[in-house]
Amino acid sequence: MTALVWTRGYGRAALERAQELFGLTFPPDQFKLLLDRRPVDGPDWRNEAEIRERLAWPYEGLLFDVEHNGLWWPEWGERPGTAEARAEALRQVVAAAPRLIPVFGHRYLPETPAAAGNPVFPVWQSDVILYGADLEDWVAREDDGWDHRPWPPVREIPFWSELVRRNGLLPEG
Repeated sequence: MTALVWTRGYGRAALERAQELFGLTFPPDQFKLLLDRRPVDGPDWRNEAEIRERLAWPYEGLLFDVEHNGLWWPEWGERPGTAEARAEALRQVVAAAPRLIPVFGHRYLPETPAAAGNPVFPVWQSDVILYGADLEDWVAREDDGWDHRPWPPVREIPFWSELVRRNGLLPEG
């Protein structure tokens, strides 16, 4: 396992500009971390095209699984007969869920609740698991390893925690 490599953080104005440009609000712990330092290979909040692609990644991956791997939850209603209708139905499901903000690679932090302590989810299509109970726990796991750290309580995040649960990958307390 390789620990994260860090570089200096962003200025407050750059982070505020990113929030405005992308219509999001960093949770306070993510804002504080990005002021202090950022992963060298993490998202570049000054690169609009990169961030827009990363923001779209969770939906695009889920849509792939809807179209190619049979993903469709009964709660979403009857599976529509056309790809366009399925895409629109999924868009509504994802739009109702807390938005995911890129942290590093395919790891994401929910935008809401707008409080410190949201879990970190790696998102690869519908393969959504848990990488950290919160941002601090995620950094420690990236740096120190995954298996030897007990899991603290994990905040429930609508839709995303359910994906983790349906994947059978919620940690035991």
